[in-house]
Amino acid sequence: MHSSHLLLEEPIRMASILESSKSSFFPAMTKIVGTLGPNSRSTEMIAGCLTAGMSVARFDFSWGDAEYHQQTLENLKAAIKSTRKLCAVMLDTVGPELQVLNRSEQPISLLQDGLVILTPDKEQNASSEILPINFDGLAKAVKPGDTIFVGQYLFTGSETTSVWLEVSEVKGEDVVCVIKNTATLAGSLFTLHASQIRIELPTLSEKDKEVISAWGVPNKIDFLSLSYTRHAEDVRQAREYLSKLGDLSQTQIFAKIENVEGLTHFDEILQEADGIILSRGNLGIDLPPEKVFLFQKAALYKCNMAGKPAVVTRVVDTMTNNLRPTRAEATDVANAVLDGSDAILLGAETLRGIYPVETISTVGRICCEAEKVFNQDVYFKKTVKYVGEPMTHLESIASSAVRAAIKVKASVIICFTSSGRAARLIAKYRPTMPVISVVIPRLKTNQLKWSFSGAFEARQSLIVRGLFPMLADPRHHAESTSATNESVLKVALDHGKASGVIKSHDRVVVCQKVGDASVVKIIELED
Repeated sequence: MHSSHLLLEEPIRMASILESSKSSFFPAMTKIVGTLGPNSRSTEMIAGCLTAGMSVARFDFSWGDAEYHQQTLENLKAAIKSTRKLCAVMLDTVGPELQVLNRSEQPISLLQDGLVILTPDKEQNASSEILPINFDGLAKAVKPGDTIFVGQYLFTGSETTSVWLEVSEVKGEDVVCVIKNTATLAGSLFTLHASQIRIELPTLSEKDKEVISAWGVPNKIDFLSLSYTRHAEDVRQAREYLSKLGDLSQTQIFAKIENVEGLTHFDEILQEADGIILSRGNLGIDLPPEKVFLFQKAALYKCNMAGKPAVVTRVVDTMTNNLRPTRAEATDVANAVLDGSDAILLGAETLRGIYPVETISTVGRICCEAEKVFNQDVYFKKTVKYVGEPMTHLESIASSAVRAAIKVKASVIICFTSSGRAARLIAKYRPTMPVISVVIPRLKTNQLKWSFSGAFEARQSLIVRGLFPMLADPRHHAESTSATNESVLKVALDHGKASGVIKSHDRVVVCQKVGDASVVKIIELED
């Protein structure tokens, strides 16, 4: 099945580039996180996004209230039911984000070489001369010569919709800036980014905590995207807060790296977080443009070796208004896959973009093509070398399962797991075939009621490259040696056949616990 896999180091026949891509049940091994908003919140549109390949839905609380997002979530649940496609939920915090308030919502024109004042006086109306902001400590944080960017939904890099300001002088609490490019700001809210300047605001604000407890808890969110993570302590504090909220003690925290401070403390943050989001929108203006690719490659390598999911943002900005990405954007998506990213996060492209479904579909196809030339052999050797010896028991089993699957050209790896850890470790070695993670629910009690674990673990694997979860019947045990274990394997094989990833005479590698031992076995299927 996978003999057609080329490696980029091999000469690629030009004719093979023109061959049409085969359709698959899984649009790509790389996952797609879609942000749901005005243009992607109807049940029909979300169903289209799920079918196109979205596996995680992101809810961005820097705009819209809890009621608005709740309605969108109800539509997501209905779409999951109708498409029978599992989807995880990610809550994105606002964090210490600086915002410009434009109550009149009238477009604001700013002319190059002119002056504009940033003021904490929220009573002022936004105009070409004055922009009210939501933070009164900016005057203390900046000095003449510092750079500030202002734009709708984040600085886009476009010279007409985002403005680049240079601090000229500080007058009391006001900051006077020189306008470096002519631009028109449209909308009610703009993001302000002070380049390489520490903003003395908590990473998890009181407003964020309110949203998490009032919206996150009842909706049992799978992921918390922690905006503007600057230190490992930010993650520890967020985890401590979640652990007090009962149902959210299992929620995974993804640290969003968006400035030089987060980059400086990256290693400690990675150790503490469950995953990393490389927020290239803000990072791209905090870092010199020529350094962004270097951070991406270094950060993805570190995430891969730690076996923690890495998510890359801001890949196809132009698809917000266009049906096709630029050549540079298409290449950028492919390079993110080749660099080792687990998922691609779409923001404005699906939130307010005109073509959310087409964007997801296009990004999925690019990821799929890049995966065909991903050099798994080199990656595998590099990972084994990095892990070193002696390996832990689980790590040894995971790497052996992947090695066996590649040697026998298996069409799929099936892994029985309760916590999801074994399946994530297998995915860490980036097999060329899908990993079906069969999550066996565990019965647990808080002495008042019984409940099954498993749903969280299954959904949380939807952000890991190559991992495709299915929930098993709770009457079957992952460790069982009895016939029930064979029946749950049959269910997994039937699921693979129905998905089109397993066919007659295929080989399948199975990873499971039998008693106290972990076993890797190869099955050859009959007709």
